[in-house]
Amino acid sequence: MKKILKWAGWTALALVFIGTFVFLYQKSQPKTTEYEISTAAIASLRRTTVITGKVEPRDEVSIKPQISGIIAEVYKEAGEMVKNGEVIAKVKVIPDMSSLSQAENRVTLAELNLRNVTTDYERMQRLKAEKVVSDEEFEATELKYKQAREELKSAKDALNITREGVSLSNAQMSTTLIRSTIDGLILDIPVKVGNSVILSNSFNDGTTIATVANMSDLIFRGNVDETEVGQIKEGMPLKISIGALPKVSLQATLEYISPKAVANNGANQFEIKAAIQVPAGTHLRSGYSANGEILLQEARNVLTIPEASLQFDNDKPYVYIVTDSTPQHQTFRRQNIKTGISDGLNIEVKSGLKKGDKIRGIEKVEK
Repeated sequence: MKKILKWAGWTALALVFIGTFVFLYQKSQPKTTEYEISTAAIASLRRTTVITGKVEPRDEVSIKPQISGIIAEVYKEAGEMVKNGEVIAKVKVIPDMSSLSQAENRVTLAELNLRNVTTDYERMQRLKAEKVVSDEEFEATELKYKQAREELKSAKDALNITREGVSLSNAQMSTTLIRSTIDGLILDIPVKVGNSVILSNSFNDGTTIATVANMSDLIFRGNVDETEVGQIKEGMPLKISIGALPKVSLQATLEYISPKAVANNGANQFEIKAAIQVPAGTHLRSGYSANGEILLQEARNVLTIPEASLQFDNDKPYVYIVTDSTPQHQTFRRQNIKTGISDGLNIEVKSGLKKGDKIRGIEKVEK
């Protein structure tokens, strides 16, 4: 029994030794490198750039009050269409006490002046009837009377504007009525009844009562990198895709390229604008995120190879043409070529290859 165990131990040890030897021998042998093979073929290439931006109306107007006060009524809601001059809201005036006091004093003085002038005017009428005064004296007194009467009217009108924000002589053009200045769609009404609002002046921008835009004239606004801005120009077509509407593809025309770059995340970019052609029945909203694709270069029916198979020697491109290829043996011949445009995956070959040539690609990865 002991003899059998002894021989079994020696046998196991020998097998371990032989296995280790075989493993180390196989590891020391040089590996045969196998490459993927591609074929030079005729295809069309398009080199494009994609610009991230958003859809905006060309004309977007902020409607602001002409007088400070409190929102008394709001007649419209966001999403409604309005015409130029249509009333959106009404402001109740909170008069300034100093201005109100001055306006009231002006009315009081105008009334006193009119009473005095009226007395003189009536006396002159009697004297003229008796032919005691000349026509010139009477006309001078009559002029003063008319001026005093107009001054009182003007003073009362100013008092009413100060107190109510409404002119007595032209109530329809009241500054308390906030009107749209263009035809369009109301995008937003950021105020509510009871909110205080202030008019625009040299010290502040004023309170926005509503934002109105012409949604029939939309543009795509985005930024293009400085490395590509030199390859685009006004009039070039864009293909607009909108994230919120994956089935909608729109055409646009580039109409503006900013002459000045702006820094964006460490890169210099130039703003562009493109006029969007909106098909009938397509409903777009202001602020939609969108991508604009511009065709920079195009080559149709040209000889192409995968760009990954390209190599360089002092900036001169070359490839390896397959001369023999079997699972156990691959041989190649170096071939200088002249290249054209690239779409990021394939590249145009202008000379050095012909259709059907087999090209060495990247090294295969063992699985």
